[in-house]
Amino acid sequence: MLKDFPDDCVDRFAGVSNISLAGEIPVGAVVLDLGCGAGLDSMIAGRRTGAKGRVAGVDFSLVMLEHAKRAVSRARMQNVVFCRADAERLPLPKGSIDVALVNGIFNLNPARECIFRELARVVRCGGVAYSAELILSAPLPPEQRNADNWFA
Repeated sequence: MLKDFPDDCVDRFAGVSNISLAGEIPVGAVVLDLGCGAGLDSMIAGRRTGAKGRVAGVDFSLVMLEHAKRAVSRARMQNVVFCRADAERLPLPKGSIDVALVNGIFNLNPARECIFRELARVVRCGGVAYSAELILSAPLPPEQRNADNWFA
């Protein structure tokens, strides 16, 4: 399946799971990909919703959003859009989302309570949120702490 998507988003994928494949995403759904990065989960969700569905990828990183926008343009997907926003202040109306995908952002953002409140606000009654996260049960040993390790 990954061969169907531009290398730009596949190579930069930084999620921790395949929630865009494992979660139930109905045809025609409105999907939020919170912390979309380079857009792979958004694009997979866009394929799963079909032409009548919509996907909004949201990320704080302008660099990652540029990669995502290029990838969706190359793939000629009309039902996926990307915007810059903070996870704790989403530019979406209350109850506007059927499915939320959150793939590995809670370990990067200490404002977890605010993020959960925002998800509760934007996901419609009866909607669903799928989340995947890496969690450490103890601090990393000193030899594993470096600038390339997000948990360090």
